[in-house]
Amino acid sequence: MPTDDRGPDQTGPHETGPDPTGSDQIFRLQEQVRQLKEAVVSHAVVDQAIGMIVALGRVTPDQGWIVLKEVSQHTNIKLRNVAEMILIWGRAGVMPPEIRSALDDCLDRHGPAQIPGAPPQAR
Repeated sequence: MPTDDRGPDQTGPHETGPDPTGSDQIFRLQEQVRQLKEAVVSHAVVDQAIGMIVALGRVTPDQGWIVLKEVSQHTNIKLRNVAEMILIWGRAGVMPPEIRSALDDCLDRHGPAQIPGAPPQAR
């Protein structure tokens, strides 16, 4: 029977062991970079939407964050997607009715005024 002089911690070319080229580590690092880039973009979108809520809803930044979260929860739409719709509304003046209604309701609870341009609500 042939003996193996490599020792217990070394592997041959067809055995499993550490990747000598580091391609697994490169792949993991590339994935982390992709996720971080996505997070930065998402954070910017959310911050801009909060800024619009603050300016147009006449609320504090903390209240703007709460309003954005509540709209997301009440409409069952991801927070980032709600933020994107609010930014589109700022550029194009178009907002889905369910977002508009939830935003009006949240601002009524948290802010002194309703969204500019919204029809007056009976109280």
